[in-house]
Amino acid sequence: MVLPGTDPQAILEAARRIQAGELVGFPTETVYGLGADASSDAAVAGIFAAKGRPADHPLIVHVADAAQVNNYASSVPEFAQRLMNAFWPGPLTVILPRKDGVAAAAAGGQNSIGLRCPAHPVALAFLKACKTGVAGPSANRFGRVSPTTAQHVSQEFGDALLVLDGGPCMVGIESSIVDCTRSQPVLLRPGVLTRAQLEAACGEPVLSRDEGDQLTGATSTAPRASGTLEAHYAPNAKVRLMEAGAIQTALDLLGVDAAHIAVYARALCASNPPNCCTGACPMTPGHGTAAVCRAARF
Repeated sequence: MVLPGTDPQAILEAARRIQAGELVGFPTETVYGLGADASSDAAVAGIFAAKGRPADHPLIVHVADAAQVNNYASSVPEFAQRLMNAFWPGPLTVILPRKDGVAAAAAGGQNSIGLRCPAHPVALAFLKACKTGVAGPSANRFGRVSPTTAQHVSQEFGDALLVLDGGPCMVGIESSIVDCTRSQPVLLRPGVLTRAQLEAACGEPVLSRDEGDQLTGATSTAPRASGTLEAHYAPNAKVRLMEAGAIQTALDLLGVDAAHIAVYARALCASNPPNCCTGACPMTPGHGTAAVCRAARF
């Protein structure tokens, strides 16, 4: 069931369902999320079951404002605070030390927790009405392409799930994730925010994941952040990375047999076979990529 996110009654109904331990689909500026009460391990278990997601793969907890951070984090380093000041509300998730006894299931059993305040008016109204943090991974089956419209979410989970419609996502790629549990910030998952932007905001170098592991030593095979497994956000189709000239040559050779091929490139081909799906890739990584993959039925 898709309800307009601009309807106050729809927001209240979605919040009621969260408080009752149910799941709700909700929009953010990045992608749509599948939400549950972060403080309820039983409700969070429903997310893992619905997505087919491993229970040790942590979720991001969405909060209405920075004041809610202290409900989940035992401490906030100064550089983490600077990042939140610069990019919240927005497409940034910070990983902080988790308070004992709080949101253990959402954290995948780890002693850290990922927190984000989204920059979407429907999401913020929904979170304020919930009066609790909402654990919310992308609203798709585990490992698949993320949804960027309410209709994508309904296609994944059916009409029984209440989905707040906030329109197409403006960013269309998951949030940048910065681990703030170590002595220096570590970028675990790239997003629309660049490393240079993050460094400028926090006032110190932001390490890559490999650099962070060298700093502290990688002691666990369990993922520390959402969306960082080797295989993730994977389309159903086989994907090949090719140079522009090779793409054009292949299309010319295939001719009408290219009907089941989709081309996503920064420069469109000079000629395309009939029924070949093509799309222009923007210069900014990620913008609209998930939507294009879904449109092409990848």
